[in-house]
Amino acid sequence: MSAGEIAGLIAAVAFVLLVGVLAVPILKLGRTVDELTLTVRDLRTEHVAKTSTTVDETNALLASTNVQLQRVDAITSNAQTVTGNAAAMSSLFAAVLGGPMVRTAAFTYGVRRALARRRQRLGSTR
Repeated sequence: MSAGEIAGLIAAVAFVLLVGVLAVPILKLGRTVDELTLTVRDLRTEHVAKTSTTVDETNALLASTNVQLQRVDAITSNAQTVTGNAAAMSSLFAAVLGGPMVRTAAFTYGVRRALARRRQRLGSTR
């Protein structure tokens, strides 16, 4: 694998982790919004005397939704930091190990090829 392919693999893994980290709060937020929709629908059909209770429940649900949105914001900023760190790490990996690995692989290939040619010459002279 080349250094570019390794860096791409690291970036892909970081992206998958980002998607995984963001998926759970977004799904929870979707459920909260669904509950809010049901509460508003119930509010329309409830009797006038029960309206104040439903409004209180809706206010509590909205407060819960705001808390979930704050958590999603925190997770998004953390995921952005992780992505930046992964990009920096892949660049560092490519800079530190990429060049020497390529040189070592080229040297090894050259030695193997030279040994193979030498064996061919020794085999043909016998």
